[in-house]
Amino acid sequence: MPGGLGARLPFYYGWIVLACLCCVGFARQGSAVATLSIFVDPLTRDFGWTRTALSGAVSLGGLLAALVSPLIGPLIDRRGSRLVLCAAVLVNGAALLLLALTPSLFVFYLLFCIARMNWAGPFDLGIYAALNNWFVARRARASSIATLAQMAGLAAMPLLAQFTIMHAGWRAGWLALGAVTLLIGFVPSWLFLVRRPEDIGLAPDRARRAGEAADTSRDVAEARFSRAEALRSPAFWLLVLYTVLVYPVQAGVSLHQAPHLIERGLDASTAAMIVSVFSLMSGASTVICGLIPRRLPMAIPLALTGTLLAAGTLLMSRIATAADGYLAASLFGFGIGGVLTLIPVAWADYFGRANYGAIRGIALPAQVLAQASGPLIAAAVRDATGSYVAALYGFAALSAASIVAALAAQTAHRAG
Repeated sequence: MPGGLGARLPFYYGWIVLACLCCVGFARQGSAVATLSIFVDPLTRDFGWTRTALSGAVSLGGLLAALVSPLIGPLIDRRGSRLVLCAAVLVNGAALLLLALTPSLFVFYLLFCIARMNWAGPFDLGIYAALNNWFVARRARASSIATLAQMAGLAAMPLLAQFTIMHAGWRAGWLALGAVTLLIGFVPSWLFLVRRPEDIGLAPDRARRAGEAADTSRDVAEARFSRAEALRSPAFWLLVLYTVLVYPVQAGVSLHQAPHLIERGLDASTAAMIVSVFSLMSGASTVICGLIPRRLPMAIPLALTGTLLAAGTLLMSRIATAADGYLAASLFGFGIGGVLTLIPVAWADYFGRANYGAIRGIALPAQVLAQASGPLIAAAVRDATGSYVAALYGFAALSAASIVAALAAQTAHRAG
């Protein structure tokens, strides 16, 4: 789009950018764990692979994402998200299509690890770097919309895979996922993504009036940290600490929630309904996060998120009835919606959008590795003790510690 054309549109071009990011976020879920779970049974049946072997592809993909994220972040800051996101969609689409030809576990690992690496690294960095460039005053609202789109993809992609597998087999399932990934994720981003509002004569959140200066007082004041300055800031490490504390809880409880409910005496149908309520409450929390006033310090919703996670995991450890399960899932779901929506906003609020990719690229490996550790911790404790209760107590303690980390990060940010 030629510079200045954006200012002549009857609406803010950032909403088009957000729509593109929603499409990419939806398409991203073709390599989500929930989508892979649909293929576990047919793959183990046809090839005799163990479930542990299949799960290893997820962990290895996350490790690869931790390695590449610090390299991708500065590229996004220089060139914008369009190149990285389009490349990620193309690679993921091709990998999913080629998975239909899987002849061995080695080939499966090669293809799915690449797709999973993109899911955990380039997609995350590209989506939120673009979003935070275009929105400042409306950043939380835009983040909630983008997160909802990703949740929609997380619900739709497994259903698409299941429907296709039932009618045409698992190879056709991979083909369907690859085709949808390319169609929905690539075309809008290639055609309409723009690096920053300033590139087309706009300001964040709104059209800039003709002749208006770039640093007008009408714009929301922003932090502007370099990567080196961020790394020297205590707020950076406290925000990393917050992330490392909440993401094992998010992944560990989410994956093992259903088997824990069944072990507590609930039938499988009730457990499935409770997991559905958890997902619905996560979506509701995402919407509510978009309504948080921007004048409210980010530490408050982050600390509240930690409180909800702690309360939800504690209650989950003592479930005796279905009502207990629904209440625990509701509290925990609200907390998870806050984690997914608010953490990208907090990084941009604390350190600005100019070097968001480089700064978040350094922090993202900690998030990815923490997320990967949660399911392993829960499984190991379950195997050692015969139940998930001790793991849930540990997750509650991590959640409680995250409250302190969130408040300390805000104090350090103000001091800086």
